[in-house]
Amino acid sequence: MKSTARLINVARGSLLDQSALLAALQQKRIAGAALDVTDPEPLPAADPLWKAPNLLVTPQHQRHQRPPLPRQTALLLDLLELWFAGRDLFNQVDLHRGY
Repeated sequence: MKSTARLINVARGSLLDQSALLAALQQKRIAGAALDVTDPEPLPAADPLWKAPNLLVTPQHQRHQRPPLPRQTALLLDLLELWFAGRDLFNQVDLHRGY
């Protein structure tokens, strides 16, 4: 991948080598990544991916309802727009506060 590439995985967590992704992000070999799925899921609190630079982890909700709820879709689109623009995100996990 180019150093300007951003990887997005919404398929299966097992499709991605998370250790390689972590290394690529830490070494700035790619610009960023967004994960809707991880392996294991949920991602353990001590997993180093939580501290990876330029990584967006979204909560994965498996629902039988399709298409996704309008509010969820709008929220994801707003966050992705901010993320691609390099701006601060809202609704971020604060590891120091524990949520």
